[in-house]
Amino acid sequence: MQTYISILRGINVSGHKLIKMDALRNLYAELNFSNVQTYIQSGNVIFKYKKTKTTVLETTIAKKITQQFGFEVPVMVKDVDEISKILANNPFLTNRKLDETKLHLTFLSEAPQKNLVEKLKETPYANDEFIVIENAVYLFCPNGYGNTKLTNTFFETKLKLTATTRNWKTVNQLYTMSHEINN
Repeated sequence: MQTYISILRGINVSGHKLIKMDALRNLYAELNFSNVQTYIQSGNVIFKYKKTKTTVLETTIAKKITQQFGFEVPVMVKDVDEISKILANNPFLTNRKLDETKLHLTFLSEAPQKNLVEKLKETPYANDEFIVIENAVYLFCPNGYGNTKLTNTFFETKLKLTATTRNWKTVNQLYTMSHEINN
């Protein structure tokens, strides 16, 4: 069995696309996923399942959500090894001592085209900084994520990919929880 973390974009935000976490856990159980756990109300789910391509899991979960709840939700699934690599590669932690509460991670559906990333770098974004490594965007928003222009919609528009963001603490907690379900 493999441990996975799925990250849903845009549920339970401002009263839209409401999904209760017990209903979400039940949905995953109906898909024969085991050891299903959720973390906070924004659609973070840790589960175990046989080794399967993450793209297959993404499609399966998204389809089931549409059937059960009547709306579409972008879903990203990462295995624990990928999350470990993403955590280890945060360039803002290796070179500088920054306030970790100002760090965020935007997950991308795939690695963006290099020319689109280069074009993004041409414009300054106030005090906000970002670094794209493979299919992750590392963000440092000193004035808070609520005050940045570097949002999911921004990256989706500019990079032509699906994006969803979590704060650094949440990503670390998901990783910790993914190890706890193995015990």
